[in-house]
Amino acid sequence: MTEADIQLKKFQKELSAGTVSLVLLAVLAQAEEPLYGYLIAKRMEGLDGVLSGKQSALYPVLRNLEGAGLLDSFVEPSMSGPPRRYYRITDAGRAALREWAAAWCATRDSVDTVLRGIEQ
Repeated sequence: MTEADIQLKKFQKELSAGTVSLVLLAVLAQAEEPLYGYLIAKRMEGLDGVLSGKQSALYPVLRNLEGAGLLDSFVEPSMSGPPRRYYRITDAGRAALREWAAAWCATRDSVDTVLRGIEQ
């Protein structure tokens, strides 16, 4: 692995850390019913780039969002294995999602402005 590869991987990890919570809230806001971790990971799996990653990395973020009151969860037995914890977005989570999405768009627009004209 080259130094450039190492630096890109580091950049992607840092970028991902700042966007996973936003994406998790958006995925749960768009869901018609509560979702458990594996289903959330599967929905995120289709997203290329910094958001694709290990399923296990989602659980600490889900717990943090729940601890902040942005998600609710409940446990249900599963016919095919251990009980599953289902998550749903709260009203506070929807409000945070609106604010975070606006902040994301402002940041994205600023970065896009700076990057305009740079060869890709």
